[in-house]
Amino acid sequence: MGYSDTTTATTITSKSSRSVSPSSPSSPPTPPPPAVVVSPCAACKILRRRCAEKCVLAPYFPPNDPIKFTTAHRVFGASNIIKFLQELPESQRADAVSSMVYEANARLRDPVYGSAGAICQLQKQVNDLQAQLAKTQAELVNMQCQQANLMALICMEMAQSPQASSPQQQSFDNNFINSSSQLAAFQANLNLLDDSHPWDHPALWT
Repeated sequence: MGYSDTTTATTITSKSSRSVSPSSPSSPPTPPPPAVVVSPCAACKILRRRCAEKCVLAPYFPPNDPIKFTTAHRVFGASNIIKFLQELPESQRADAVSSMVYEANARLRDPVYGSAGAICQLQKQVNDLQAQLAKTQAELVNMQCQQANLMALICMEMAQSPQASSPQQQSFDNNFINSSSQLAAFQANLNLLDDSHPWDHPALWT
């Protein structure tokens, strides 16, 4: 009898506790807040570290351009890049990153001279073009002087012999016509050379 009474009391207690527990079928469960996924910047992703909220590298090395950081990292190193950016004001950091990436690309192509070698090569080409332009301008002045001399000779010949044109007069006329045609063509070529800026020359970018 004692065991049966104990079992009956336990069953009654379980049922009463179930009946007392409130049931809320009308209120649906609250869904958990959506997880915000923040993609790390290319620098932190390559370095395999957590990208902080105020990462100094994130604004300049986006996750969709990993080559930009890889190139700069190979030449300067991540610690030097971070230290250099922290020492600069934010208004100058973008230009500094662009300069570092440009120098790193040049240094990978030319480990000895880097961007200085490319600048020297471009300066040499500019000097060559300036020398060619000066030579062309000197030739133009020379042709203008020849044309002026021909004009003077023709005027003198016409003043001395106003009658019918002689073979010498015809020779002067032909020389004058030929010189004028050559001068016009030469001036046209010079105008084309003046209009083209030296930096737009295709050879500068090879």
